[in-house]
Amino acid sequence: MNSPSAIYECNVMHHRLSPKVHRFSYRLFYLWLDLDELDLLSSRLRFFKHNQWSLFSFFDTDHISKNSLQTKESLLQTLKESGVETSSIAKIRLLTFPRILGYIFNPVCFYYCFDVHEKPLCAVAEVTNTFHEQKPYVLTEQDGGTFRLITPKHFYVSPFFDLELNFDFKLRLPADHLEIHIDDRQGDERVMLTSLTGKRRNLTDSALLVCAIKYPLLTLRVIFLIHWHALRLWMKGLTVYRKAAHPELQRGVHNPHHSISPIKP
Repeated sequence: MNSPSAIYECNVMHHRLSPKVHRFSYRLFYLWLDLDELDLLSSRLRFFKHNQWSLFSFFDTDHISKNSLQTKESLLQTLKESGVETSSIAKIRLLTFPRILGYIFNPVCFYYCFDVHEKPLCAVAEVTNTFHEQKPYVLTEQDGGTFRLITPKHFYVSPFFDLELNFDFKLRLPADHLEIHIDDRQGDERVMLTSLTGKRRNLTDSALLVCAIKYPLLTLRVIFLIHWHALRLWMKGLTVYRKAAHPELQRGVHNPHHSISPIKP
């Protein structure tokens, strides 16, 4: 039986248009995981484990977790709280970074929900910042096979953008090729373009070993690159927006940092 789970080898591109131009791209990989077969994958694969340490691993606690539920049940609860009818959802698949040698930083991952006939019903972009806060953005509107959402960010992602911006999500359903776009908008003006494009590979031990060699310590490299480009933007003289300055513009945040949490430690 063919597994729906897979690997996507990808290219990610960020292109800041304002107030100063800054562009970069790099190669990486994502896992495409059917949340119903995590334990099956864990038993079948030597280098991937569910809730266990391994070369590559998936821990439910790395994602939005509600009442110690597993990831699928937590997402269904999140969708219900967002007003989504979940009774028709049969399958949920997740595009995500794994833990690599126990370390994880996952700037954004994407859930896709299907009915029993594999019809896509909705999607969720789960964004994580360097304060380890998380926020889900629920996409229910489809346009030509692509989930689309323009919504206020209400989330602190970059210190070089103010919080009064919109996210513009365009998520095409992953197939042989992957295509995702997330733009930052200030009104009708796009101020940053982000794309994630890739090609599907079978999820096997040999493919995981190839990824370990081609993209060594990927999650650690991602967090390093975030700080490296932040330094370059600071050296270009961009305005720094402090996280604690506008807690009222940070809404629907999971694991809130003490700077915006109503309960101070």
